[in-house]
Amino acid sequence: MFWSSSWTIIPHLVVTSFACAAARLAGEEYLGLLLAPHLTIASKGRWAGYMLGAPTLGEAIRRGIATIGFHSKGDVMSLVAGNGEARLSYMSAARGQTGYIHVALGSVGIVLSLCRAFLPAHWQPLRIELDIPRPPSTTAFEDVFGCPVVFDAPALSVCFREYRLRSRPRENGTRPLLTVGDIARVRVDWRKLNSPHDVISAQIWTQVLTGTVSIEGVAHSLDTSVRTLQRELNREGTSFRALANTIRARRAIELLRDTNASVTEISATLGYSAPAHFARAFRRAVGANPQEYRQRHDPQKVAAQDKGRGYRGTGRAV
Repeated sequence: MFWSSSWTIIPHLVVTSFACAAARLAGEEYLGLLLAPHLTIASKGRWAGYMLGAPTLGEAIRRGIATIGFHSKGDVMSLVAGNGEARLSYMSAARGQTGYIHVALGSVGIVLSLCRAFLPAHWQPLRIELDIPRPPSTTAFEDVFGCPVVFDAPALSVCFREYRLRSRPRENGTRPLLTVGDIARVRVDWRKLNSPHDVISAQIWTQVLTGTVSIEGVAHSLDTSVRTLQRELNREGTSFRALANTIRARRAIELLRDTNASVTEISATLGYSAPAHFARAFRRAVGANPQEYRQRHDPQKVAAQDKGRGYRGTGRAV
């Protein structure tokens, strides 16, 4: 099964059955091939946003591999690089089901979309490998993908020059700072937020993401008064200020650990009037200043340890 952009569970069988029915109605044996050039990674919600916010294509792929379970249960994404070539592979849990051929071709289109978000407009892969039977004619496939296409492969793969992993995003515009926590929180079941503390915390998280936190705003969103909200928190042994500072610190930790944003940018994102104010608040909460914390938890150190090795991620943990 996989999760739609609205985080509704959609079984793989539903997707393949729908694709098969659509192809039959359209009279297109390879409907997925017609759709592939028009499909985009951006349609995958916050999971895609987290990948597209990476500083390089290699980091975007690493993020996708590490968080594939937030997109689809049972799917596997992997990267193998060496000898000047990189192979980005995707294995769908839908493989073997009737109609999978359309899902496979669409998946290749989305993987290509991810690559093209970081690569020049004229870029074409070295080859595409498909885990579907070889058709009588391969011309249409090579025309659509703009490169040689291999069939009966063990997995869907896009192959390209290894140095392309260092490519930076094509768009220079500012993207929202997204973390793994942001992806996970989209799936919070609000019915399970039973205590006032949990409900108020969730509302503060929402405000922290906008950069403006106020007790008046939280009280209004919960349709209560500031005095009532304060009274509820007092019963829980805390205060709005303490809770807001704790959540801001947790968000700061996520941004320092999971993004490459500067301390100044993170400070502004969290609503601090100056980086120095942010640094003092962070030190009080965590016991280290933002730069020290980032150096201790630098994801580049982890990436360096994996250099030259393959990466593999699955959706089985969800």
